[in-house]
Amino acid sequence: KSTAKFYPARFEKTFINWMENIEDWCISRQLWWGHRIPVWYKGEEMIVQVESPGEDWHQDEDVLDTWFSSALWPFSTLGWLHDKETFNRYYPTDVLVTGYDIIFFWVARMIFQAIEFTGETPFKDVLIHGLIRDEKGAKMSKSAGNGVDPMDVIEEYGVDALRYFLSTNSTPGLDLRYEKEKVESSWNFINKIWNITRFIKLNLTNPKPLSEVKLNSYDKDILMKLDDVIKLADRYYDSYDFNEASRYIYNFTWDEFASNYLEYAKLNLKKHQESTESTLYHVIITILKLLHPIMPFVTERLYQDLTDDLSIMVSPWPTPLNIKDSKAKEKLNVINDCIKQIRNFKQERNLTKDLKIHLVSKVNLVEDKELLAHFLKTTKLKLSEPENKEEMFLLTGTNYEIYILKADVISKEQEIKELKEKLAYLENELKRSNNILSNENFLKKAPAKKVLEEKAKQENYQSQYNLVKEALENLC
Repeated sequence: KSTAKFYPARFEKTFINWMENIEDWCISRQLWWGHRIPVWYKGEEMIVQVESPGEDWHQDEDVLDTWFSSALWPFSTLGWLHDKETFNRYYPTDVLVTGYDIIFFWVARMIFQAIEFTGETPFKDVLIHGLIRDEKGAKMSKSAGNGVDPMDVIEEYGVDALRYFLSTNSTPGLDLRYEKEKVESSWNFINKIWNITRFIKLNLTNPKPLSEVKLNSYDKDILMKLDDVIKLADRYYDSYDFNEASRYIYNFTWDEFASNYLEYAKLNLKKHQESTESTLYHVIITILKLLHPIMPFVTERLYQDLTDDLSIMVSPWPTPLNIKDSKAKEKLNVINDCIKQIRNFKQERNLTKDLKIHLVSKVNLVEDKELLAHFLKTTKLKLSEPENKEEMFLLTGTNYEIYILKADVISKEQEIKELKEKLAYLENELKRSNNILSNENFLKKAPAKKVLEEKAKQENYQSQYNLVKEALENLC
């Protein structure tokens, strides 16, 4: 019986259905290419063997069905019958990657021939992918003229961009539409990785191992997030879900590392050079390793630029550092969210002026005031409550409140409108949260961690609601 595990699992039913309804198979074909059938005739006599038995014997002119010959592949290529050492080392193989359209033609026949001749299933896992179709979803064919030559794509974007697109833009077992825009997007991401690595290399002097430096909150926060990504990448790589694995790696690289930590590093390299260098080096090396299975050539090149190692392929796979620091996480959540909120606030109103900002937080941000002022583009930042709150515009978030001088921003009428919109949003969130937490099934069946998270959300929404309501009442 086959022990192969199918990914996605639903395709095992297709395999079993074929095997349970099997019929006789004519293995001879009248073609001019293929493995010639090793049967020899002489009058009424017939012998099955590879070499000619002698004079007057002639070989059958038919060849073996292509699928019969290819079904021998897993064991015949690994030394079966003549190289026991190689065969025992590599057989059975780990994984077969193939399309859903040839599960019976190839996969099933490899399995039953291998079990018959070797007594073992030829591979542990079978990864099934879909077909690549054109932009409209039609099957590519020469007659339709809608095919795409991969060599042309590689010439324009490089092999890694094509490989990354194919690996990360499809759901396991489903067809994939070829979209040039997504290949370009893959190329852009690779270019981002290249530029990040170049920046880090230019700013490294002699990075020490993380264990030899004193990490600050910025370092710990990004390393904790990296730990989460490693765990998620491992989970999805192990189940061959490259799309999900790459999504988490991509989001971390672009949104957390490049957009936040790397920007902060431009200042922190002056204040905390040692730990910042070590963290930059560790994170980029880990990102390159995590991406290597789906972006092999660029990651190999960049890895060798940064290290003296022989190859990224023989380097250890990343493992979590298991750093735990809730205060660092809380602080960076406030810093990241404040910067994002104020940037969005200014962008929505097309503001470029130096705003007077009061930032009140439950987290101690005294040491981070200079960095915050830099990224908020203000020389008027104060980490204290304003004297006249009614003259200030209010932005709220988890563990912080932002007050911005109204006169710098909008009229009284516009502020009332925006506070009412914020209040309506918070009312809806509180209603949603109350419905969830009053649901007996949710409280009984949901994990305890999930219930606590929802309660924390509810408390946060209620706190924000009270602040906004008070501000609106004072204004009116």
